Amino acid sequence: MEKRVNVWTCLILIICLYIPSISPETETKAEKQCTGGDDPDSSNKGCGCAATNRKHDDKGEGADQSERADELSSSAEKGPLNLGPAAVKSPYARTNQMVYIPGGVFTMGVAQPILPGDGEGPPREVEVTGFYMDVHEVSNAEFGLFVNDTGHVTEAETFGDSFVLETRISEEVLKGISQAVAAAPWWLPVKGADWRHPDGPDTDLKGRMDHAVIHVSWNDAVAYCKWAGKRLPTEAEWEYACRGGLKDRLFPWGNKLTPKDEHRLNMWQGEFPKENTKADGFDGPAPVTSYPPQNKFGLKNMVGNVWEWVSDWWNIRHTTDFKKDPKGPDSSSDKVKKGGSYMCTKEFCYRYRCGARSQNTPDSSAGNLGFRCAADQLPQYLDIPEKDEL
Repeated sequence: MEKRVNVWTCLILIICLYIPSISPETETKAEKQCTGGDDPDSSNKGCGCAATNRKHDDKGEGADQSERADELSSSAEKGPLNLGPAAVKSPYARTNQMVYIPGGVFTMGVAQPILPGDGEGPPREVEVTGFYMDVHEVSNAEFGLFVNDTGHVTEAETFGDSFVLETRISEEVLKGISQAVAAAPWWLPVKGADWRHPDGPDTDLKGRMDHAVIHVSWNDAVAYCKWAGKRLPTEAEWEYACRGGLKDRLFPWGNKLTPKDEHRLNMWQGEFPKENTKADGFDGPAPVTSYPPQNKFGLKNMVGNVWEWVSDWWNIRHTTDFKKDPKGPDSSSDKVKKGGSYMCTKEFCYRYRCGARSQNTPDSSAGNLGFRCAADQLPQYLDIPEKDEL
């Protein structure tokens, strides 16, 4: 009996000697893993959307990116036709309508962040001046009018590649790809992927003209909005519009994801990233007219479908001071995107919420990244749509 006690005592001593103590640095790393920390996708299980950043822009980061946006806007104005948005004609049904969003005060951010590392909190009172917002995300057809009128070349086309979800790439194209995004291996850099070739060089826009345009950078979005007589919304405007007057709610329509068992948004159905069951009707970006309006403002697809660029630079530290028409920090390395995408699930990238947010560098593009525009005044060539036209 005494020998057994001695044996166990020795084992315990050996184990204690070999168990490494947890240093403050180790605790910090563990905390970052739980809250997102420095990881490009701020959750333990994410779709890796924030990892689809370009690292090779010769123009640099921060304020210099504003110069890049100005360059693209200027080049758009010198295009081959330059008829302007009022004169261009489209064989497709137009989806460039805007609605007025009356100003008001709302609570921006959330009190109990689901993804703290994303800077979802703290809640703060913000006043927003009335503005106009696109009813729909910008479609391939609408973006095509801009490109045809201006000769604009997107950054994905200039760089020669963009990020595409692996399950959407053909076997032939996959054979030539040898690298993936380390933080999210389902994202692959595909040569020849751009807005005209959404899933790779062997795909096109046939049957997708009414789908949300993708593979557009923040700089591309700024150029389009300027051509259309509009601008990108601020993050405050976007979130205010998304909430639609509701307080402390997850989604534009409330807290229940599928009221009356009806799908209200395009998100991943099934096991990500292996299988999308298409229970909501789609397995990728959907037409911008899909689903009824998500809130009382008549806005469609504010959450889900594709991420939407906003004008603000990225920042995760916010004060609780009251602000009117905040525009975010003066500079940063990334721009904010809102709304989540068709790749989001509650387990992976739970960001199809009004208060959720993520980021990318301004020259980044991917197969789930698009935008919509805002405006201080309604462009003269547009009329406010009737409710039955939405």
